Amino acid sequence: VQLVESGGGLVQAGGSLRLSCAASGRTLNHYYLGWFRQVPGKEREFVASINWSTGGPYYADFVKGRFTISTDNAKKEVYLQMNSLTPEDTAVYYCAADPWDKITSATVPTYWGQGTLVTVSS
Repeated sequence: VQLVESGGGLVQAGGSLRLSCAASGRTLNHYYLGWFRQVPGKEREFVASINWSTGGPYYADFVKGRFTISTDNAKKEVYLQMNSLTPEDTAVYYCAADPWDKITSATVPTYWGQGTLVTVSS
């Protein structure tokens, strides 16, 4: 499975961005898809995940209703809609996929994208 992120960029605090992740390769039926983020010098942290076939979005506590994960199965894409962004959301955001395990803060997905940079200015 190949994952390619897009949609990162510079946004002012309080603004919104939508990240996209295009998946290619084998079928994604029953895969878990997710988003992580990493600030240079810090550990990568879980943001959100969803099951390609059954849905069931799952979020990190810090999301607090600001982010929404969704999929477009016809396009084989997964999205992360981010609202009410703060400078603390500045990070490289990574798309990830796993064929067996629900993606959470405790798992390490099998497949990863290259990342897209999100910068939130104050």
